[in-house]
Amino acid sequence: MTEPLAPAPALPRHKVILEPGRADRRYWYDLWVYRELLLQLARRDVAVHYKQTVIGGLWAVVRPLVTVVILTVVFSRVAKLDADGGVWYPLYVLAAMIPWQLFAAVLGESSNSLVNNANLVSKVYFPRMLVPLSSVGVPLVDLAVMVPILAVLMAYAGVAPPWQVVFAPLFLLFALVTALGFGLALCSLNVKYRDVRYVIPFILQFGVYLSPIGYATSKVPAEYQLAYHLNPMVFAIDGMRWSLLGVGDPFAGGGWAVSVAVTLIAGVVGVRYFRATEKTFADVI
Repeated sequence: MTEPLAPAPALPRHKVILEPGRADRRYWYDLWVYRELLLQLARRDVAVHYKQTVIGGLWAVVRPLVTVVILTVVFSRVAKLDADGGVWYPLYVLAAMIPWQLFAAVLGESSNSLVNNANLVSKVYFPRMLVPLSSVGVPLVDLAVMVPILAVLMAYAGVAPPWQVVFAPLFLLFALVTALGFGLALCSLNVKYRDVRYVIPFILQFGVYLSPIGYATSKVPAEYQLAYHLNPMVFAIDGMRWSLLGVGDPFAGGGWAVSVAVTLIAGVVGVRYFRATEKTFADVI
């Protein structure tokens, strides 16, 4: 006679204890404890993002390349602008599109993340900040697809990465943190005011032309440089070109400090506003 199988040992679980003020005291610890949920949400977003599309993940390549072609025609052919250092103009634009695409994708995904996960937010307890944080999954995958394309074009143009290429991840991280800082505030606003989801595409559309993607920051008059750097993506884009192509100097003139200050302020304000409104999400959404 076959003996019954012994029951499998129970896996240790994190205990969720609900008591007044406990969530606030342990919030950042809970973010770490629920890290597996963060990964699962990111994996789900990646799995469904290009589902039922004809070309699938190739959209990660098509969209920025089409933008590169349009900006090359507008700024190089029509406006007769040149790239710094004599760099091949399409490569000059594509190097700027890398951080901009990351910023735009994270900002767009994070700002709509709570509304898109309304059922999860309204029914299950977990630190709600995990939802906008998980929105970085798809943009990071798109970034991984774009980097080899950039490398191929650099080889085609005969451009070897300079020594400062090691700093490129830091400028990408800067763009990512900037997007999350603004995204946390916008996704909180989007829960209450659904108009936000319609405003963001307009902001990003104008942002392409208000950022030095198709032209050099040096083209902006000196008296407007500090005000221009209120757009933190100026520093991220200039830094990426400096890292990948060895052109320009993102630290010239001190405008970089303005961009860094804006990002830090956006991050602090975004986190504080998100935490202040988080308790109302389940009721309002």
